[in-house]
Amino acid sequence: MPKRYFLPALGLLLASQHLHAQAPTPSETLLLREPALSRDKLAFSYAGDIWLAGRDGSNPQRLTVGPGVETNPHFSPDGQWLAYSGDYDRNTDVYVVAVSGGQPRRLTWHPSADVVRDWSPDGKSILFSSSQEAYARSLQLFTVPLAGGLPARLPLLMGERGSYSPDGKRLAHTHITNATATWKHYRGGQTGPIWLTDMQTLATEEVPHENATDTSPLWLGGKVYFLSDRQRTNNVFAYDVATKKVEQLTRHTDYDVKALSGFGTELVYEQAGRLHLFNTATGKASDLKISISPELLALRPQYRDVASMVRNTAISPTGMRAVVEARGDIFTVPAKKGESRNLTHSDGAHERYPAWSPDGTRIAYVSDVSGEYQLMVQDQRGTKPAQAYSLGPPSFYFHPQWSPDSKKIAYTDKKLNLWYLDLASKKPVRVGADTYGPLRGDDAMAPAWSPDARWLAYSQQMPNHLRTLFVYHLPSGKRFAVSDGRSDADAPAFSRNGKYLFFTASTDVGLRTTWLDMTAYDRVSKRTLYVAVLNKQDASPFAPQSDEEKGAATRPDSVVVGKAVGNRTPKMAVKDLKVAVKDSKAKPPTPLKVVIDTAGLGQRILVVPGSAVGSLSAVQAAEGDKLFYLEQLPASTAAGPTPASPTGPTQRLHRFDMQARKDEVFLSEIDDYSLSADGKKLLYTAPHDSYGIVETAGKPAAGDGKLTLTALDAYIDPRHEWEQMFNEVWRLERDYFYDANMHGLDWAATKKKYAAFLPHVANRADLNYLFSEMMGEMVVGHNYVSGGDMPALTASPVGLLGADYEVVNDHYRFKRVFNGENFNPSLRAPLTGPGVNVQPGDYLLAVNNRPLTGADNVYSFFENTVGKQLTLTVNDKPSLQGAREVRVVPVASEATLRRIAWVEGNRRKVDELTHGRVAYVYLPNTSAEGYEFFNRYYFSQLDKEAVIVDERFNGGGFVADYILDLLNRPLLSYWAPREGRAFTSPGASIYGPKVMLVNEFAGSGGDALPAFFRRRELGTIVGKRTWGGLVGISGYPVLMDGGAVTSPSFGIYSPDGKWEIENQGVPPDIEVDVLPADTQNGADPQLAKAVEVILSDLQKKSFQPLAIPAQHPTRAVE
Repeated sequence: MPKRYFLPALGLLLASQHLHAQAPTPSETLLLREPALSRDKLAFSYAGDIWLAGRDGSNPQRLTVGPGVETNPHFSPDGQWLAYSGDYDRNTDVYVVAVSGGQPRRLTWHPSADVVRDWSPDGKSILFSSSQEAYARSLQLFTVPLAGGLPARLPLLMGERGSYSPDGKRLAHTHITNATATWKHYRGGQTGPIWLTDMQTLATEEVPHENATDTSPLWLGGKVYFLSDRQRTNNVFAYDVATKKVEQLTRHTDYDVKALSGFGTELVYEQAGRLHLFNTATGKASDLKISISPELLALRPQYRDVASMVRNTAISPTGMRAVVEARGDIFTVPAKKGESRNLTHSDGAHERYPAWSPDGTRIAYVSDVSGEYQLMVQDQRGTKPAQAYSLGPPSFYFHPQWSPDSKKIAYTDKKLNLWYLDLASKKPVRVGADTYGPLRGDDAMAPAWSPDARWLAYSQQMPNHLRTLFVYHLPSGKRFAVSDGRSDADAPAFSRNGKYLFFTASTDVGLRTTWLDMTAYDRVSKRTLYVAVLNKQDASPFAPQSDEEKGAATRPDSVVVGKAVGNRTPKMAVKDLKVAVKDSKAKPPTPLKVVIDTAGLGQRILVVPGSAVGSLSAVQAAEGDKLFYLEQLPASTAAGPTPASPTGPTQRLHRFDMQARKDEVFLSEIDDYSLSADGKKLLYTAPHDSYGIVETAGKPAAGDGKLTLTALDAYIDPRHEWEQMFNEVWRLERDYFYDANMHGLDWAATKKKYAAFLPHVANRADLNYLFSEMMGEMVVGHNYVSGGDMPALTASPVGLLGADYEVVNDHYRFKRVFNGENFNPSLRAPLTGPGVNVQPGDYLLAVNNRPLTGADNVYSFFENTVGKQLTLTVNDKPSLQGAREVRVVPVASEATLRRIAWVEGNRRKVDELTHGRVAYVYLPNTSAEGYEFFNRYYFSQLDKEAVIVDERFNGGGFVADYILDLLNRPLLSYWAPREGRAFTSPGASIYGPKVMLVNEFAGSGGDALPAFFRRRELGTIVGKRTWGGLVGISGYPVLMDGGAVTSPSFGIYSPDGKWEIENQGVPPDIEVDVLPADTQNGADPQLAKAVEVILSDLQKKSFQPLAIPAQHPTRAVE
């Protein structure tokens, strides 16, 4: 039984069974990263810590030690201090430590990630990037004093990396976030330039730029050094500020240059896992061979409790035990008494999807112990070696399902196929396949065995996008349709006597079949439970019932046995019946045989009376004519000042009694369930990793039969796991990528290229980095890497008040207070609620009676306060005299408050500049939030003549056909009522001109929206070229330790058959950039241009509704 979640996201091994990671050679250690250089020292990060060495790499010593990851070291100009970014409590902040050693000192506390970029030339402050004041998906540059205090944002709209000129007057910086973390040779809209900006006048000079990624600027002397992939592989370049010439300094072709630093006439950079020095005077480069052999706790093998990592479960035939998959091992767990058993003990292989044979003797699961996934069948106690069976060509295989006779196994694969395997012949037989990819989960086609093991029922998606129910006859290899193809049928289950086939179906799926389209939103479809009577000789299970006196039908004086009654033909006399009963006791039971009469079957499909109607799934038949199925309920969050943690839809389990014809809720709040082979027990999965076994005939309460997952211990050697995950990631990309040719890449050679670094991986973050580098060679967007078994850190979340601060008179003053919408829990503004009423210009003097001065960092006073009530002392002057105390509850993030303030400011600006004629609609993404934004802002401005749709920073999601359809609704008619104004058809439309705003951060669905806006010729596009990431991701198997990767599983091509948009982006009709000098004091040149364009369009073509004609028809007298 799978846990019903699948990651919104698994190749051929080398000749040996494993790559067998070796200990790093004494001569050199690789995966040294992010170097920094001072007059006499070299710093770098390795194994999540910061290290110091001589400039030639000699005598490396660890400078920082922490459970989290420390990155981005930067020397102060005098070489006495090292600033870096540290993650010690699940929050990345700026720290500084003396080069001589000692306790690091924290300089920032804001909950956004603060990443060190440079020092000011005078050594008094540290430059870092952060999103703490951003209103969208971008970064900004800040400085924080070495002595501590309030960080100050630079007067730049956006910024990711920066380096000061030697005199500190200018800054070399990038304003577009680097998109190449897992996307090499990227050529979309985020191939941003390097700008040299005068920090007084904000005049900007652009380093000569090509459509490539220029990043990591480093200003030394009269040159700006930077990294660029303009020759495909990332190399070091130099820009001479005086001559305006760009020169390429390094010419690596195998691996990218990843990081750059320098001091004086020498540069240091990271490439191919090692550090290199480059002398700018001589043009000579030298490799630094550094050897490190520290004790690394991340490499220590140990036993781990994996009870929290249970992913798939099944129940034994009589419910005495359960079998579970946890962190790649297979365990059995007792229902009540005994201990858990680890059957596989394999930290170097990933075992998945366990299933217990109905005869109780064996457990089946899939495993990649051979290098590809195979079926393994093992005795239920794990005392004998498992037997391996090939499931077919290399791929990912899911959910082995035993036949009732324990001789065959059904399963599905990533390639949309349904198979069964006869364990005796060992020959896989393909049963059927879905029509459309990509696979969006691992439980496709819903196969179900008949009780005689001669039939497989399954649900197959057809060319009309609906699923049709089929039954497949194993002896003949023929299949027959059960449903008519005009409904969406799913979740088949045979009755235990083989007479009936239950399933769910819906006739109102409609637009929900096209899951990628936004038009599927808010389309509620309902499923009904049905039963098909398989044998035409059998009666309906819900035939009319009649109460009769007991024994009346068998009394000889009441009914003449052998004589027809009405139109009934007698079968035998009573005396013969007695003999037959006696004989039946002496004979063995006749083997069950399922008979399916396909002729007229459609007329023998009935609704299950009294069952629930809704989102139904997972139908199964239990002992005693009981039928179980799941009903999904929509997600709901109670209104209140602090919303609960986001939760998805919940499910409840129904039990339908066929004899009593009664439906009841058996269990509420469960994720999934499975039945024992005898139909008498049920294993349920509930939220919060809760599992239990209960009787199907009982009436369990929540928590009944709960399993105690004790002794779910696995011995884990990290190097074994990392090797397995590396191989699995390689296979996952091979099998799930939409292009089997891997964009022309030699994928086997790529594996070998990056496997060389596997022995040097020193912590889990290194492994993710290695995944990213290998996957980046595919040159595609949406190739993401995340998660994994990272060090456990204790969080102390910093609360926020929804405000900007300034230091005046050595005290903190509120510079801006964000209003939000206190009626909306997700937009609650702590300082504007009733009775609080803090205004810009008020001073914040104390927090929980702790005095606050200008020398402090205000955010440090709010550690561990999210959702907790605290007291602020505020005044309109920097004095306690006359001060007042207010109680507030800090929030975890201000991002939504800042965004809504920006959106509302833009809306008011458009309204003012157009004198109320033009609507402004912002779309943060093309997912649920974008849908809500559009509905709120578009329909509330239907009285406008035209509309500006702003999709800058759009984070994508789905294809926004819903929005495009509503923007493309021309006037069809007017309607004249007797009272009031005339109204139109369609009514919900703005008929006038339309303009769309785009920028480099709009991507995925945010790429599709302007592309299709243009394809429909809806209006003018203004701004900058979009991201260019228009491939799709679906569902992917989770990695052994909980990490995840994606592999784009579908790509876009145009109506004329050409690949488009991906790695290109959508260019605007009118390009407008956001130079620093043009974006001060809230100025928005892109929005200003959009207003200019739409006003011009209104002059050419304005929509003015027609009045009701003065003369009404006179048809009565004509």
